[in-house]
Amino acid sequence: MSRVGRLPIAIPAGVTVTVTPDNVVTVKGPKGELTKAMSKEISIAIEENQVVVTRPSDVKEHRALHGLTRALINNMVVGVTNGFAKTLQLIGVGYRATAKGKGLTLNLGFSHPVEIEAVEGITFELPDSTTVVVRGIDKELVGAVAADIRTWRKPEPYKGKGIKYSDEVIRRKEGKTGK
Repeated sequence: MSRVGRLPIAIPAGVTVTVTPDNVVTVKGPKGELTKAMSKEISIAIEENQVVVTRPSDVKEHRALHGLTRALINNMVVGVTNGFAKTLQLIGVGYRATAKGKGLTLNLGFSHPVEIEAVEGITFELPDSTTVVVRGIDKELVGAVAADIRTWRKPEPYKGKGIKYSDEVIRRKEGKTGK
């Protein structure tokens, strides 16, 4: 059986999980509400304040869906209780971020500033002008918005300039050598 899939998901106090007959899971908590449609082949049950995910057979597709479904539901429960955050760092001369309403304005060395519109369910925090924290309750959406911001200037290996995740390690290359 799947190591991830067989683990029950504990439902913390203040969180309610509901499952419809067609496997639409709704999780409500102190930070908000998330809804996601899961595969109909996997059975999801709520037993004794825990969510239990089981699969019908050991077919490869069912094994894959088993762990995936459990991980998605667990991320929903964690999201409505604690939330998720990704921290981005702007490295480079003149690279900075400023808040503009609910969105962001990034100066990244282009001839124009880059405007990032706020997505519903996502908030931006700016501890300083070179750090952007993307927060939200949906792990997938937080990662997608952070990746979208990062694509404007990916870190380059020679000087390390660009937008990088705070826990990302940039492998540096040596420049040209003289004769």
